[in-house]
Amino acid sequence: MDEIRNPYRIRSAAGEPDWAAVPELEAGRILWKPDCGIRAFGQFCYDAQFLFVHLRAVEENIRAEYTAPLSPVFRDSCLEFFFMPENEDRYFNFEINPNGCLHAGFGRGRGDRTVLYRRDMDTLFAIRPLKTPDGWEVFYRIPLSFLRLFWPDFTFTGNLRANVYKCGDLTRQEHYLAWNPVASETPDFHRPQDFGLMTFE
Repeated sequence: MDEIRNPYRIRSAAGEPDWAAVPELEAGRILWKPDCGIRAFGQFCYDAQFLFVHLRAVEENIRAEYTAPLSPVFRDSCLEFFFMPENEDRYFNFEINPNGCLHAGFGRGRGDRTVLYRRDMDTLFAIRPLKTPDGWEVFYRIPLSFLRLFWPDFTFTGNLRANVYKCGDLTRQEHYLAWNPVASETPDFHRPQDFGLMTFE
């Protein structure tokens, strides 16, 4: 597998992150469709209570149609974070469009997943989407207490297997981007065997 050699290091933060000081990764693998100029980036850090996530896209023709829970936001302009502890075989997928509409799931693969829904998801994850001069971005945080509902012994230590994606199936320029390579001939992000490595510092 053509894996990222150097793992992304998730730094600790004291409360609300200073994003200017957090390392940024690029979802720079252009997959399945020609390069249309769209770019995607991610930043991650943590404190005692939360894993903080900041994803951003450089994207001109933004599609943001879905607002209802459980919507197929991958058809809109969409930024995605898939992750699991290194010693686990079940992963989360967090998929968010420019409206802050979240589609989340948990399981072993595309055909073995539970779609997650709570009425308070916006507040639980403190989802904050923003337009930017060259595209859009989203900030959210994942509580440690939430992760422990699925992985009771989880801590912000050791390694995650993860990938960061950008897609937009029904956008004007259909596109698929990933941080770590995806060894599939057709569009498929649900491939934990292709996840890269993130390390908690």
